[in-house]
This record gives sequence, C-alpha cells and structure tokens, in this order.
Amino acid sequence: MIELGVNVDHVATVRQARRTYEPDPVWAAVEAHLGGADGITVHLREDRRHIQDEDVRRLRELTHIKLNLEMAATEEMVGIACGLKPEMAMLVPEGRHEVTTEGGLDVASQEKSLAKAVERLSAAGIMVSVFIDAELRQVEAAKRIGAAVCEIHTGPYAHAFHSRGRDAESPAVLSELKKIQTAGEAIRSLGMRFNAGHALNYFNVEPVARLPGVRELHIGHAIVSRALFVGMREAVREMKSLMRAAASSAASRGKAG
Repeated sequence: MIELGVNVDHVATVRQARRTYEPDPVWAAVEAHLGGADGITVHLREDRRHIQDEDVRRLRELTHIKLNLEMAATEEMVGIACGLKPEMAMLVPEGRHEVTTEGGLDVASQEKSLAKAVERLSAAGIMVSVFIDAELRQVEAAKRIGAAVCEIHTGPYAHAFHSRGRDAESPAVLSELKKIQTAGEAIRSLGMRFNAGHALNYFNVEPVARLPGVRELHIGHAIVSRALFVGMREAVREMKSLMRAAASSAASRGKAG
C-alpha cells in the first residue's frame, strides 16, 4: 500500500521568518500523523534556514511514526543522524544559494565518499535513501554504494505538468512520467525500494501514485500551503485520499488486465 511522508520544513520556514517559537513543526508533525501521514520528513540544512537541531531532536522523541531525515552527506550530518537514529536518512544535494533542492544527487560521480556515509548510517541501523534524478546510471550507482531506497526526483515531471496547463496527457508530461516509471522498474529490479517526491501537489500526484511499485511519496510544500486554509489534518487527509484512490485504481486495472 502506498504511503505518504509529510515534509514539515516550511512550517519552520514561517517560524524562522520571525525567529520566534511558532508555528512549531513538531506540532505540525503530530497534526499530520492524526491526518493519516505514515511518516514525517525534515531537511536539516547546513545553514539551518528552517529546521533546527532541536526540532529534529524533539521529533525523534515525540513522533510515533517513522522519521525521514533529509541531509547532505557531510561528516556533521552523518554524525547527527547516527546519534538520533531516524528510521531513514535520505542523502540529498545541497547548495546555500538554492531556494529548495534543485536536482538529484549525483551518486555516480561521488561513489567513494557516499559509500562511506551509507556504511556508517547503515551500521547505526538507519535505512539509507538517495534522492536521484530518473537516470539509470544513478540508480545503478545507488545500488553500488549500498543504498536501500531510491527516491526519484519528480520536479521535472511537475514542471512539465504545470507548464502544459495541467494536461496529464501532454506528450511532455507523459515523457517525464515514463522516465520515472522506467527508473522505478530499475530500482525494484536491483532490490531497492522505489520512492518519489518533489513538487508534487493535489493536481499532479495521481499519475505518480499510479506507477507500479512506488512505495512512498514525500510531499511538503503543497500540503503546508493547503493547511493554511483547511488545517494540517485535513490537508494530509485529502492528499492521502488522492494517492490511495489512484494507487487502488491502478492495481484494479492491473488485475483486470
């Protein structure tokens, strides 16, 4: 059954705009859980632009669903993760000048250093994921470094979906979706878990949720944005309902075929 990981980074973004104590991303995580989230994702960045070390510590102590810690593969972050022991650590590229993560991690060009990080995290009992573009060479490199999970970057698909007027049958959209599907098939054939995320929202999520074998979708900005108007629980409930309905319809069609 497809699962939803809710990223609460941008609850902290609002808080940090005033350098105050509210809104609390930990409270948001609890509300997301009550809305049906299967996991919570946060990205502890080097510059601490939104999530802070204390947030991650409190999330580890107070949440009762799995915690996915997005992080750069630096000595500092690997040490933090090994100490906190989230259920999953997702290695991502990171740049100080980017607004958000702009692309997948180039695993193929950093195999030696990334393998060391994966080894340390795995030895601490943490499942390791890598956030990569939908490219076969990156999938194969992820397998070589020992990653258990590949999360495919869905940004190019989401951009095509928006720029083509939300036309899910546009050739450009279908092309990007096919890339994700092909990468997912390669991931699964190599014995890794297939997750996906980035820029998914209430309009474009269903085609991705219908892809064969996708285990988790990680979604943040769209859910936090909708939560401003309907509340976090309802925003999560609506997203999960869309995902589950799409995945269920795909499974039914598969059995019928």
